[in-house]
Amino acid sequence: MSNNDIMKKLRVAMKFTDDDIIKVLALVNFRITKAEIGAIFRADDHPNFKPCGDQILRNFLNGLIIYKRGPRQPKPKMENKGE
Repeated sequence: MSNNDIMKKLRVAMKFTDDDIIKVLALVNFRITKAEIGAIFRADDHPNFKPCGDQILRNFLNGLIIYKRGPRQPKPKMENKGE
């Protein structure tokens, strides 16, 4: 299964539009255009097809975590007791 297939399945499962995908990627400071998103979702034999790279998929998954859970909370600092 290619990265493009994974993106297509996630898009359908989450009922995302192109704008939603751009917003999720923006949560991890990754910029992409609507044209690039459209090229990822085209058929493999289409002249404007673009393979989805690992970087795009990785950033989308990281953005999806933030989208669903919220931003990561900083760990509380532990104080040294008895030293």
